[in-house]
Amino acid sequence: MANQQSPRRSLFTRLSQATSHWAGKPQTFFVALSVIVLWAASGPIFGFNDTWQLVINTSTTIITFLMVFIIQNSQNRDTAAMQIKLDELIVRLEGAREELMDLEELDEDKIEAIRKEFEARAGKARSGVDPGPPPTMDGSS
Repeated sequence: MANQQSPRRSLFTRLSQATSHWAGKPQTFFVALSVIVLWAASGPIFGFNDTWQLVINTSTTIITFLMVFIIQNSQNRDTAAMQIKLDELIVRLEGAREELMDLEELDEDKIEAIRKEFEARAGKARSGVDPGPPPTMDGSS
């Protein structure tokens, strides 16, 4: 697996990863803070006019709008990668319930029912009661 070449990523994926990496650094925060301080300090020079306000409003709106898509893309990739890793662990773990592998594809009410099942099992285990074998997805033991 170490010798396997990774497939070429799309331009958007590469851009998204680089931007996410760059945007998450403390230096980026301080650059943004500096821009805002410089903009505020330039207010008296420009007489706090409408154009002066429009510059920061337009800039921050555009940046925010674009960052929403970049953050969502990054989050989607991270979530998908984590799901694959968890699925691999479930497959490799003897006795694991393989039907839990694609929970993210189930309807909200089914996910909630499974969550309540695990809460009940955890409560039994905390009180020293053996929760028994986990039921199957169809409700039988």
